[in-house]
Order: sequence, then C-alpha cells, then structure tokens
Amino acid sequence: MDLHGHYCGMVHITRRDPLGWGYRVTVFLLTPLLNLLTKQEWAGTENLTAQNDGMVIATNHISWFDPLVTSHVLWDNDRPPRFLAKESVFRVPIVGAIITSAQQIRVYRETSNAVDSVRDAIAAVHRGECVVVYPEGTITRDPNIWPMTGKTGAARIALAAGCPLIPMAQWGAQEVMRPYRKEFRILPRKTMKILVGPPIDLTDLQNRPLDADTLHLATDRLMDALTGLLAEIRQESPPEERYVFDRQEH
Repeated sequence: MDLHGHYCGMVHITRRDPLGWGYRVTVFLLTPLLNLLTKQEWAGTENLTAQNDGMVIATNHISWFDPLVTSHVLWDNDRPPRFLAKESVFRVPIVGAIITSAQQIRVYRETSNAVDSVRDAIAAVHRGECVVVYPEGTITRDPNIWPMTGKTGAARIALAAGCPLIPMAQWGAQEVMRPYRKEFRILPRKTMKILVGPPIDLTDLQNRPLDADTLHLATDRLMDALTGLLAEIRQESPPEERYVFDRQEH
C-alpha cells in the first residue's frame, strides 16, 4: 500500500463544522468542568492557530487524564482533535457509541487491519482534521515521567499526508491521575501546563521513501523536540537516554 500523499491544502476543520453528536455532548459536559476544576498555563498556541490545514499533533502521554487536557487546549484554539483510540474502546457500551459518533480513529494493534488506522488518519488530515497521536504508544513507563522512545506512526502519517507535525508537551495531568494508578485527585485544583512547539522540520525527508531509516530520523527529531519542550516546562534536565519500553515485558 502506497501511503505517500500530497500537501493537505489550505483548509481545516473548525468547531463550526459537523463533528458528530458525541463530540458536541462531550464538549458540552466536559469543557465547563475543566475550566472550573483545573488551572491552565498554555504557551505556544500560536503554532496551532498559524496552521490553516490538516495537522498531526504529537504529545507526551503521562496519565489517563491527559487526553482531556489535550482536547481542552485544542478545542479552545479551534482545532477539534481526532484521537487514535484502541479498537477495543469502541466496543465499550455508551463510550463506544460516543467516540464512534465523534469520528475518532480506530487503532488495530498487531492485526492485518493495523494499516487501516494509518490510512484513516491520513485521510482525516487530508480533510483538514487535527489528528492527535501519542508517539510513545502508551503512558510513559519512565520512572520520572519523561518521554520514552517513540514509535513511527506520527511521523508516517505526517510525511504521507505532507502536513505539519507539531510537538505538544504537557505536564500536570499526572497530579490528577498518576501513571497506571486508579485514582482521581482533581481537588485542590491542579495546573495543566501545555507548551506547543513549531512544526518539526521534515522538508529534507519529504521526497525520501517511507522506509525505516526515514521514519526513525523523523521520529527522533520529534522525540527530541517533545523532550526539550517538557524540560522547559519542568525546568529540569531530561535523562541522557530515553527509556525503552518493551511491551512483552509488561
């Protein structure tokens, strides 16, 4: 399957476009709660509003709570997000109906349908959507909650679609729900910190084949940018080497 695409064009989906009843219900219920129960420190959002076309947002994954934080900043900047979600979530009663209506993108892991999620994400970007990808593939296992090594999906989608790949670091959601903990500590109010970087420069890779070397080069640039943005938020130095997650060991 040839996944190479063309530049996605000067159009993007906004909050005024048809998004599905599930999207509208979720926004109606959750946006006021997030405004009330969390504080926001967002910077670099001009890198979202400056793009007048489809885009891929790549963000670090630190908590089961952080998709709400990501959605909040993107919605407020008129870039309604489409997430890649595990196929099993679509089969959960009520939740599955909502995210299906909201046109989120199914991810089929380790099956013959796995390429479909990439194809669907590329098609969404070509329509002007803002597609959110967690390049680590799961909540970080790094003991100090730094980004792990990245998978190549975000880079593959951006290069195939010919659209901006934008890094967005976040910090604060882990205070509500620590990684892999079944807890919900919303009070006292926590501050959700977001720092959006400029698009990753992939111009030298656009005409190369989408082989392993190209994808790993692009992914390394992305993870370096994400880690740098998070270091700026945290005012700390990241580890010299990124944590390598082996799914078979967990």
